Amino acid sequence: MTQKLSQFIPPWPPKFTDKILPSLAGKVYIVTGAASGVGYELVKILYLKGATVYIAARSQARCDGAVEQILSETKSLSDDETPGRLGTMVIDLSDFSTIRPGVQDFLKKESRLDVLVHNAAVMSAPLGSKDKQGNDLEVGTNCLGPYLLTLLLKPLIAVTATQPNTPAGSVRIVWEVAVLQAQLHKDGMQFETDGSPKILTKFMANYIQSKVGVAWLTGLFADRLAEKGVLSVCVHPGLMPTPLQRHQPWFLNNVVRPLLPPINGAYTVLYAAFSDELTMEDNGGYCMAWGRKCDMPEAIQLARKCVAEGGSGSEKKFLDYCNKQLKAFL
Repeated sequence: MTQKLSQFIPPWPPKFTDKILPSLAGKVYIVTGAASGVGYELVKILYLKGATVYIAARSQARCDGAVEQILSETKSLSDDETPGRLGTMVIDLSDFSTIRPGVQDFLKKESRLDVLVHNAAVMSAPLGSKDKQGNDLEVGTNCLGPYLLTLLLKPLIAVTATQPNTPAGSVRIVWEVAVLQAQLHKDGMQFETDGSPKILTKFMANYIQSKVGVAWLTGLFADRLAEKGVLSVCVHPGLMPTPLQRHQPWFLNNVVRPLLPPINGAYTVLYAAFSDELTMEDNGGYCMAWGRKCDMPEAIQLARKCVAEGGSGSEKKFLDYCNKQLKAFL
């Protein structure tokens, strides 16, 4: 209960900020959904620390607009380090056909990837909303698209982690989630008879369920890349007003608007991406605002076990569904 309450009222101020980061010159990062909100603020921090940062967004216009805005906002700022380089990556996570071309373009330009941040998401979309391939929009954008993107980038992430003088756990995959303790089904996720996630109609329930899927993807890549020294963690960045709330009722937006600005969420993600407090022992783990470790809810953990082992087997059912939906794009 204490952890759940502290998700909504996190300790202040954030202890892990851009002031702690060393120079990131020579490092390469991808942040999805980086044209606005938390992702945008994170890109700006990394850029000012000398990194090469790719803004991944669903159109070239959104990518270019974010680049122009960051350059405008930072041209008069002074930092200890020389600013880095901004790149663009046009991928629409709700249209899987755009992801491989975006990755191929990135691979032509870069030979390493130090951290992949899955920031893009859709929340509380109108009932019946679908992605380009006909999947539920929240599951498609929040789970299937990021899963495909990570699968395609996995070889480069593994190569980066095995480079000389690369400490175990310094190359990371960061998955943004929600308050995972809220509205959880006892099995973590509910399914239709065909094995697809059930579309839930209660407010926020479908979004929360999609983020349970993200937590399982976090664990999947933690297992697959552990031997390479890659750390895969999920993080709830905190509650703040961002474009993610665009589908919420107006009265809830009025509640969120007075909260802290998106840069505070960027500090939370910064913690997940760079803090030395997180080691390979935390692989597959969960962090929360404004930069703290958190226990993974029991329902999500039990779902990783089959029924014979005392679990629900929901994770395997979900991953089987994901693999089936993405087969044509691999």
